[in-house]
Amino acid sequence: MTAVINQRVEPALEVASPLIEMRGVEKVYRTGKLEFTALRGVDLAIWPGEMVAVVGPSGSGKTTILNMVTGIDRPTAGAVVVDGVDLGALDEEALARWRGATVGIVFQFFQLLPTLSALDNAALPMDFARRSNVRERIARARKHLGLVGLGEKAGHYPSELSGGEQQRVAIARALACEPKLVVGDEPTGNLDSLTAGDMFELFKRLNGEGKTVLYVTHDVELARRAHRIVSIRDGVVVAS
Repeated sequence: MTAVINQRVEPALEVASPLIEMRGVEKVYRTGKLEFTALRGVDLAIWPGEMVAVVGPSGSGKTTILNMVTGIDRPTAGAVVVDGVDLGALDEEALARWRGATVGIVFQFFQLLPTLSALDNAALPMDFARRSNVRERIARARKHLGLVGLGEKAGHYPSELSGGEQQRVAIARALACEPKLVVGDEPTGNLDSLTAGDMFELFKRLNGEGKTVLYVTHDVELARRAHRIVSIRDGVVVAS
């Protein structure tokens, strides 16, 4: 079954090709003799400079779409092309390098390393990617912490930060390698409404600076602030 894609609204840029393209993507999870179909022939295009919210009930396939786009998981059928790269053509090592250079991921539960300071957490992706030298990595991490309003707490550990501050560190970490695409999997789901609004303003600012932003949310109000809402139900994307 082919998904129906909703019309783009207020695209930030008019370009010849999308940054993200999913073509007939299916995903079936198998455990022993049991099967669960998470995606059923999804077609989806997202253009550079867009801010797109993905909404739908629990178990509808929202997170699976993010996993396809970030290369965390692979489709059972169909193709996923991001920034001109067919992710299915990459082996695991090449996929990891591509992900580190292209995508910044913000998770619901922060996933900061408790034994590292905010500064070291923000620099971690650059350490893994061996980007620049140590001095330059630290300088860039400080810049990103300043961008999210935590420049004065660079030396604090996660246990010394509030939930909102931890999520800001997670956003700074996502920006470490200057990715074109920032992806959030319920990035405000573990925050109160006021702090969630602040997080969205950060995403909006990043989008205004040219980054493509794709996020899953259960918050209808936050979803409505995106350029476009993509609704998914039972593994199929429907027009909103």
